[in-house]
Amino acid sequence: MEITRLQPAGLVRSPAFSHVAVVPAGATTIYVGGQNGVDDTGTVVSADVAEQSVRAIDNVSTALEAAGATLADVIQWTVFIAEEADLAAAYGAIAPRLAGSGAPPLVTAAMVSALGVPGALLEVSAIAAVVRD
Repeated sequence: MEITRLQPAGLVRSPAFSHVAVVPAGATTIYVGGQNGVDDTGTVVSADVAEQSVRAIDNVSTALEAAGATLADVIQWTVFIAEEADLAAAYGAIAPRLAGSGAPPLVTAAMVSALGVPGALLEVSAIAAVVRD
């Protein structure tokens, strides 16, 4: 039993993302709500989007670990980036960690006018799946 990520013929092929993930019956699915670049008190860690991005991924990692998963188990990322943020800097800081293992995960990204946390430049959520032997 394993999770299968597909890049079907007829759709753009990218090393950065897949289009379809098939999770087998019996796998544990873990949903991580939106995480910003904030510390454990809710304070934004920096005005720099790259630093916020790294912290947001660290926060996702902490949430996943609490549920018995890792970043490598993520099958779907959703990334919201504030319009005023430097997209290249944000993505450059986190791209290696979004990759997971094997075939790339699914990714949805959007530029937005603002986020719910004042000063936040990025918000990341994830869906992970773990197949237990």
